Amino acid sequence: MDNKILEKNRTYWNDHADLWFGTTSLPELGVYFPLETDLHLFGDVTGKRLLEICCGSGHSLQYLAERGAAELWGADLSQKQLENAEKLLAESGYSAHLICGPMEEVLPVPQGYFDLVYSIYGVGWSTDLPGTFRKIASYLKPGGTFIFSWAHPLNYCVGYSTDECRVVEEPDGSFRLTRSYFDENYFTMPVHDSTITFANHKISTYVNALADAGFVIERMVEANDQAAHDDAPHSPKARRALLTPNSMCFKARKG
Repeated sequence: MDNKILEKNRTYWNDHADLWFGTTSLPELGVYFPLETDLHLFGDVTGKRLLEICCGSGHSLQYLAERGAAELWGADLSQKQLENAEKLLAESGYSAHLICGPMEEVLPVPQGYFDLVYSIYGVGWSTDLPGTFRKIASYLKPGGTFIFSWAHPLNYCVGYSTDECRVVEEPDGSFRLTRSYFDENYFTMPVHDSTITFANHKISTYVNALADAGFVIERMVEANDQAAHDDAPHSPKARRALLTPNSMCFKARKG
């Protein structure tokens, strides 16, 4: 766990939480990516105990509450995000156990308790991916489900400028390799009036970390959606999404 990176990212999210209110939350799983209503990865959540890692503004918790989840828990690095989540849920007539803390540390939640732990564009922020997956496994019941989505590793390797935080298309309409797929070092990227820092892990890193934590992968999705086709005529990001995935999603079971 890298405390300097955690504090840097915590500061960013506390200062900019309102700008990301409701962004990339269920039924959305990613950018130019099929919706949960198309993929049905979560299935019937009626009566289930759920924990969201990096719950952000609480919109995904709200979505699952509306679908009959029995018990809602959420954890996030940012206190401001949790304040937004608490307000959103209260306005909708729901409540959740909300915890401020890094996913890299053992969270004050029941062990072996949850039917489902999930994270929508969250776990990729972890500074200790194997340790985070082991902790998530400890929160789940035997046979429990872990679902997470994140930017596909190729998102930051093909046609992407981390210096400018944007997709860069060549004059001939192609996209060049801008970063080595094998480079898993941390990099810093400007966003708004600040910066964020994270690592771009290979798919095999995610797969092996899941396996080492005792998970069995049931499904992995890397795809684009109709919006990518619709937006392609006027969006380099959409045109790239037709060639290489922007996002990915894993569904795994605790063995």
